[in-house]
Amino acid sequence: MSMFGNFLLAASGNGASRNARAQQIALMSLLFLVLAGVIGATAGGFWLINLTAAYAVMLALMGTNVLFGQLGLVSLSQYALVGVGGWVSLWLFHAYKLPFEVTMLAGGLAAALVGVVWGLPALRFRGIYLALVTLMLAGAFQAFINAYNFPVGGTGLKRVLLDRPVIAQSDLAYFFYTAVVCLLGLVLVEAHRRSRPGRTWALIRRDPRLAVASGASIMLYQTWAFALAGFLAGIGGALLAGTYRQLDATGFGASESILLFAGAILGGSTNWVGTVVGGLLVRAVPTLLDSSGVPATVGLAVFGAGLIAAVLFGPTGIAGLFDDLVDKVSSRKATRKAKGEVGL
Repeated sequence: MSMFGNFLLAASGNGASRNARAQQIALMSLLFLVLAGVIGATAGGFWLINLTAAYAVMLALMGTNVLFGQLGLVSLSQYALVGVGGWVSLWLFHAYKLPFEVTMLAGGLAAALVGVVWGLPALRFRGIYLALVTLMLAGAFQAFINAYNFPVGGTGLKRVLLDRPVIAQSDLAYFFYTAVVCLLGLVLVEAHRRSRPGRTWALIRRDPRLAVASGASIMLYQTWAFALAGFLAGIGGALLAGTYRQLDATGFGASESILLFAGAILGGSTNWVGTVVGGLLVRAVPTLLDSSGVPATVGLAVFGAGLIAAVLFGPTGIAGLFDDLVDKVSSRKATRKAKGEVGL
């Protein structure tokens, strides 16, 4: 297993392993921030806004990877939860003019609650049936926000632009703000994966009966997973609202949830690289095709072809291919070291 795979899946509790995992999280954080720094230094205007949106969407992808990568659950309502977080944050600001951080946390908590309420009844189903039920819930949310005049439904409320955080008023500052929040989300997910919840999720996915025999409450840990996925999606929705200062109800259709899941499959759920790649695929690539004059239908066809290729030839996604590459490099270095050609 590669360095990245190890830091996602390691479960031993000795001091040396904890130190190694801490170093790997530090490495992840450094690489993530370096990538954000490169984007911030080279992108501007239109592209900076769209890449900020991509980072916000990465938080929703993290939730998808928790549900699918850890528990094998296909939930197609994650992008609707992005809408829940965005709607709550915008509504609270419009109604009470609360600070951005307060509305963002409220959006995350609201989406976590909705995620649990939606997810647990759906767990009576499995596989394609679970996917269909959650997709119908996503469609129901779309109907709700259209009927309720998203995001300023209610009497006496007037549509205004959402205030960004005091420390992130400019587009560039807000991009880095979003990137830091996204990194905190990654650290939260990795902390879960390497601790008891992650080990229990893996056991439930492998054999639910064995998990019950070991004393784990399947309902508790599935609720935990849905709440975490919803919270991350809601935070992403609030950040998306801050990106554009407003949101459009038509942007949260059920098809967006399908596209988000496809991005998770293409990016892969084995490590944080898949989250970054998936976010860029979902937001940046369609924007690139559109700005190049490529029709939306052609873009969807290209995306679908890539998804089929990933399922057939790379079931672990681009992140899995990256893992394989690191494995090969690591094994070659180990072989050379054994032969005395290098010393590390």
